[in-house]
Amino acid sequence: MNDLPTKKQQTYQRILDAASQSFRSHGYAGIGVDGIAKKAGVTSGAFYAHLGSKDKAFNAALEIGLGEVIAAVPKFQQDAGSNWVEVFVNYYLGQPHIEDLACGCAMTTLSPEVVRTDPEIHALYEAKMKQIVALIAEGLEGNSTDECTARAWSLIGILIGGLTMIRAVKTRKTAKQITSSILVAAINIAGKTK
Repeated sequence: MNDLPTKKQQTYQRILDAASQSFRSHGYAGIGVDGIAKKAGVTSGAFYAHLGSKDKAFNAALEIGLGEVIAAVPKFQQDAGSNWVEVFVNYYLGQPHIEDLACGCAMTTLSPEVVRTDPEIHALYEAKMKQIVALIAEGLEGNSTDECTARAWSLIGILIGGLTMIRAVKTRKTAKQITSSILVAAINIAGKTK
């Protein structure tokens, strides 16, 4: 049996990848269908044939981006053991992640975009974020699930806000100050890990 993707599947994947990178780099309003299609190496007609609309492309990009985090958290927990939060936070606030908007975390780049979307996308975002928080909470020690969940929400909020500020400031010196402050705060708020 042939498990290689068909040409149609390959084209669809290229369009999804281009949409995901474009929305992360430019925001929803900063990129159009023509720009996404050009990045994917297809026509605008091919874009519409595969995804139907810019809104559907954004929805798919959001699902892919948050899915990456859902897959990554257990991997950090497994690979780094009880040191996983520190490893995760250092990765999240690392220079490659700071500089590469297109491939950086969808939580940081797409959360502000979700604010301007319809309730369906808000619901998707909320469901995926709850999955992420539940995975983080599972890797934390605490007196109750509610306590671990609260610390997980705090950790994610600190990282998203921190990375946003780091990317927004002009000087490297200020970015480094923010990075070191957020790193310490994030590790402290996470507390003891499993």
